[in-house]
Amino acid sequence: VQLQASGGGLVQPGGSLRLSCVVSGSASGYSVIGWFRQATGKEREWVSCITNRDGVTYDADSVKGRFTISRDIAKNMVFLQMNSLKPEDTAVYYCAAGTSVMASMYPADPNSYEYWGQGTLVTVSS
Repeated sequence: VQLQASGGGLVQPGGSLRLSCVVSGSASGYSVIGWFRQATGKEREWVSCITNRDGVTYDADSVKGRFTISRDIAKNMVFLQMNSLKPEDTAVYYCAAGTSVMASMYPADPNSYEYWGQGTLVTVSS
């Protein structure tokens, strides 16, 4: 499984961005696709995820109501629509794929994911 994230950039507070993640390889073999972020000097933080089997989504409290994860099954793509962005959302955003039962049980744990994209930088600043 290979993942490639894109769509990051510079946006003003209150603005929006949509991140994309292309999933290639054994795309049907993953159980969960997640979005994580890592700000400078901080640990990697789970943002959102979507299950492969039934498309159920989960969001971290810090982004609930502002970010929405979705997917296009035909294109093997997962998206993260980010609205009402805040300076504290500034980070490198990564998409990741988990293929094991662990990923389904612990989708917020980065150790549950075997495959990671290269990351895309989101900067929220005026």
